[in-house]
Amino acid sequence: MVDKNISERKAKYLQKQRLVDLIVPIIAIIAGLIVGAIFMLIIGAEPIKAYIVLWNSSFGSLRGFGEMLVNTVPLIFTGLAVAFGFKIGLFNIGGDGQFLVSYLAAAYIGYMFQLPMYIHLPFALVAGIIAGGVWGGIAGYLKAKLGIHEVITTIMFNYIALHLVGYLVGGPLKAEGPLPATPKIFDTAKLPRFVPNMRIHYGIFLALAVAVLIYYILWKTTFGYEVRATGQNPDAAQFGGINVARNMVLAMFISGALAGLAGSTQALGLEYRAYQPFGFVGYGFTGIAVALVGKGHPVGVVLGALLFGVLSRGAMMMQSMVGVPKEVIEIIQAIIIMFIASEYIFKYLARKWRERKGGVADAS
Repeated sequence: MVDKNISERKAKYLQKQRLVDLIVPIIAIIAGLIVGAIFMLIIGAEPIKAYIVLWNSSFGSLRGFGEMLVNTVPLIFTGLAVAFGFKIGLFNIGGDGQFLVSYLAAAYIGYMFQLPMYIHLPFALVAGIIAGGVWGGIAGYLKAKLGIHEVITTIMFNYIALHLVGYLVGGPLKAEGPLPATPKIFDTAKLPRFVPNMRIHYGIFLALAVAVLIYYILWKTTFGYEVRATGQNPDAAQFGGINVARNMVLAMFISGALAGLAGSTQALGLEYRAYQPFGFVGYGFTGIAVALVGKGHPVGVVLGALLFGVLSRGAMMMQSMVGVPKEVIEIIQAIIIMFIASEYIFKYLARKWRERKGGVADAS
């Protein structure tokens, strides 16, 4: 009887938590749009007209929809990268660095070899996956073996990647001519585009397939169970026979590989070469917001990436057509992130309050 009551309470708690996970992002999005509208009113713009432009920029035409998906593809990968790290309790803030090394690795394979497409394209993609995975895996190893915090190492590796890729593209790997970029990749390494005269490529289907794969790994495999168990309580996981250190390294490798897919698809599906970076691309940091909005679930990440893809696509259109500065979109994004993050803060404070209350009760 007691076990049945416990099971019922647990089921009710999980149902309530799922409802909260659904409602909070919706409230955050609405709040962001309201605050954005207030800022537009302050500067003398028309919010309704601006939001109509925002909607039409992505959903008003096939070309606009395709361009929105182009923005969404790398965000799905970097969002999944951050979400996978979250599941094992690690904060992969190095998505931009992993993006850049994979971007260069995929482009390098794309122009250095001339192979049949069924070999060349997978070869270039795998090269990018491995480059990003190794870049992330090093941070995982330093965390697992030496206890060095992954936030510190991944930030440092972002800067290393930025300057390393910048040096290689502007120096040893630079193509002839004034443009600081590698040679163009061969056609056999290009991700095909499936709509004539549009930039959207098959990377979108790859991103959706990878999201399904990550869901399967996390919730349908032993390794996924170990990842989630480690994220919830690493000490208990270690006591239960789970190799926490190994899983940390492997999880960060996978996280880096996911961010690497963003760089690979950018080089092979969109730019067809690697350009010298003059700053961080931003996909890694936006991926953190995508993972937060998506509550760390692959389905939520895809939806969060679509949201930020729409906002990214609409920012320039709102500025050119309605005179709304693109910084307003950044404000909307910041408000959404703030609302999502506040939930985690309240959960943390509530847990501490319960622990303190329990401690007082025990002492008495």
